[in-house]
Amino acid sequence: MALFLLVALVAICAAIVLKIGSREKGLPPGPPTVPILGNAHIFPTEFPHYKFTEWARKYGGLFSLKIGNDTVVVLTDVAAVKELLDKRSSTTADRPPCYVGDLVSDGLNMALSSFTPAWKTQRRASAAILTPQATSQHLPIQRAEATQLLHNILHSPQSFYTDIQRYSLSVIYSVLHGKRVPRYETEEVTGFITVMHEWTALLEPGSVPPVDAIPILKLIPERWARWKRECKRIRHLQRARYFGLVEDTRERMRRNQHNGSFMEEVLERQAELGMDDEMTGWFGGIVLEGATDTTSSYIQSLVLALVAHPEAQKKAHEEIDRVVGEHRMPTLEDLEQMPYVRAIISETHRFRPVAPLGLPHATLAPEEYHGYMIPKGTTIFVNMWGIFHDPALYDNPEDFIPERYLLSENGTKPGVDGSGLKPSFVFGFGRRICPGMYLAQNSINLNAMNLLWAFNFRPDIDTNGNLIPVDTFAYTTAVATAPIPFKCRITPRTAGTAGIIEHAFLEAADAFSKFEVGLSPDDKEFVAKSRAHAR
Repeated sequence: MALFLLVALVAICAAIVLKIGSREKGLPPGPPTVPILGNAHIFPTEFPHYKFTEWARKYGGLFSLKIGNDTVVVLTDVAAVKELLDKRSSTTADRPPCYVGDLVSDGLNMALSSFTPAWKTQRRASAAILTPQATSQHLPIQRAEATQLLHNILHSPQSFYTDIQRYSLSVIYSVLHGKRVPRYETEEVTGFITVMHEWTALLEPGSVPPVDAIPILKLIPERWARWKRECKRIRHLQRARYFGLVEDTRERMRRNQHNGSFMEEVLERQAELGMDDEMTGWFGGIVLEGATDTTSSYIQSLVLALVAHPEAQKKAHEEIDRVVGEHRMPTLEDLEQMPYVRAIISETHRFRPVAPLGLPHATLAPEEYHGYMIPKGTTIFVNMWGIFHDPALYDNPEDFIPERYLLSENGTKPGVDGSGLKPSFVFGFGRRICPGMYLAQNSINLNAMNLLWAFNFRPDIDTNGNLIPVDTFAYTTAVATAPIPFKCRITPRTAGTAGIIEHAFLEAADAFSKFEVGLSPDDKEFVAKSRAHAR
């Protein structure tokens, strides 16, 4: 009897263990699972949007994966995204556990943190200061920085890639903290980019043990866990930078040197917004991170697309010449009269979305959708890449065709309902939508028009005079992807272009002046030489 009971107990335990990783009844379909692992052994660790798209074509626009006992649902269906993440945002606005994020920022990284009271406070703060009306007040510095980008490319076209990064970071430094960064080589740029890349590398799948799926791994002592030491090091670097910027802003305010930055408003309204110093420091950091990588990645993708598709570039040039001419630079008001340029902007979002999967959501309660049960705690990915490259939605989705946005409002095939693909689609969903999207859209629009008005973008040539084609699939792997640095030839479109850019750059000095605070001696020298050269 004892032997029988032992065998029965072992059989029961084995059955329970073997059930781990299996797909529960009612879940959406997906790839076959194996005991214990589920789909962990086939979960993609690089460019997961490609594999997710392949699975979506096989299993449907709503499919599931099992990672041990955890459930992942991937949405490659616009209707499902709209219903689950927009309409039911109250139960799908959570984030999956991120122990690494908690170690670095005490759970105060607004992009990664769970649906906590602290997140709600930070979100209310961002909604209060990043309104369309407030954002429009910062257009002068965005226009000035976009003019410097033209000036930098005019004089050093081979550095366009890093000049775009400088532009993006300087705009958000100015808007958020009231301090610009006039050159790429300054520590504010190179140091920030280095820390951010180290941080995003730490977040990539496979860079740390699966602590969120196997919580016992959290108990590993730091001396045996290199990843814990990395978290500690990056935490120190981020705190020093982000909290230092807040203190710099506070010190300027003490000296009554206000310049209208968003952080001034946050500090003045700290008590009203319910923000303590810890929340404020990390809030500033995530706004910097979110606004820098995404904007620069988009503009770099735009340049890559223009180099690879000269026919689209030519049509945009013809439209800009017709609306703006060659004797002045374009303004945002001109964009309303340039449908083809707007189409290029939209097509770049579709062709190479900055965040192919975005940041995952998680469910706060069970949800039912079209007969499928999505349990509480399910991780939800929006496969932006798969949606934007779906042949059921778009004709020839792998091709760069701005004209599709002239034929239908959202670029979809004739007769296909594309109403769910509104312009804000690329900025996220529900309560997790990007709070800085108005600022980002202004930067995108300004630079798309400026770059198309000012320059020709062509492939580089080798020593034999042959064109070197660019690779439109050569991208970094991260949450926000960017083209791997590439070479191209950038030349002014007309004989008068250089003079107009130089004049506009000099005129931008007034907009720059109130943000040129705390510059290093090298930065001051760079600014002086740049303006002297423009004269």
